[in-house]
Amino acid sequence: MGTIVVLVFLGVFAVVALLLIAGGNGEAQKAKQVIARLDSVLSNEVVTSQDQLANLLKSQQLSGIPWLNQSLRNLAVGPKLQSLLLQADLKWTAGALLAMCAVGFVFPVYLIASHTGSLLIALPAGLALGFIPLGWVLHKRGQRFKKFEEGLPEALDLMVNGLRAGHSLVAAMGLVARECADPLGREFRACFEEQNYGLELKIAMDNLINRVPLQDLRIVATAILIQKESGGNLAEVLNNTAHVIRERFRLKRQVMVHTAQGRMTGWVLTLLPVGLGIGLYIVNPQMMSILWTRPIGIKLMWGAAGMIVVGGLIIHKITDMDV
Repeated sequence: MGTIVVLVFLGVFAVVALLLIAGGNGEAQKAKQVIARLDSVLSNEVVTSQDQLANLLKSQQLSGIPWLNQSLRNLAVGPKLQSLLLQADLKWTAGALLAMCAVGFVFPVYLIASHTGSLLIALPAGLALGFIPLGWVLHKRGQRFKKFEEGLPEALDLMVNGLRAGHSLVAAMGLVARECADPLGREFRACFEEQNYGLELKIAMDNLINRVPLQDLRIVATAILIQKESGGNLAEVLNNTAHVIRERFRLKRQVMVHTAQGRMTGWVLTLLPVGLGIGLYIVNPQMMSILWTRPIGIKLMWGAAGMIVVGGLIIHKITDMDV
């Protein structure tokens, strides 16, 4: 009975995945048609890329399937996942991400449970593999934010030079949008265009912070808004901000060097029991199967998993220093 339920569940998810792929292709064709029409209408204007045009359209399609798109809009998790995808610069939808996580969870659980006959191993393995698509999104998001943060001091120097040359703040931001590479140039281009289309500076800066929620960018936005209200030498303020960010980078790299041994120790102590258990199971499955076929073995596995998690969190807390 359980096998039939699992097979039905897998069949439903396979159909949903195919519909998502088909719907995504249809949406891609529609997007290309819209972009072609806009290009023909705006032939006098210079559009740097299709991504820029897509940003102007402000599309918030959460899924290619209408009913799933509406359901995700009604749930709080849908917009949050779509925001993560936009911050990671991935062309997926929230519905596709959830489908990949679900498939990554169901198939390993079924295969491991049918092979070992134990849900105690199948469920944690399914959860770990089902988290891989979301983990990849978070990884790409972190890489993009890191690249943005590393290029921020040079962008501030460019703005300072533009302000000292007599340009306005908006013109200086447009200079950064033209001269800096992505992702920094793309985000400042969006902020620059929002102001050109009539948004106030505060709203445009808030939108920029929502797209890139970094502490250094918050400092820059706060300095710009305070200078707009109270006046002062904005070029000097931005120059000092760029110096503080560079010093923070230097201190962060120094901390990473001093904590490298502790972080490596944490990874080794966390992954070594898992790798050793897999290796012993390959060598002698009957001996390792005692851990999930007898009550004392199950208790030992739960205790070992708890100690591994607690130990990893303690080492992470020791080596994670906020600079």
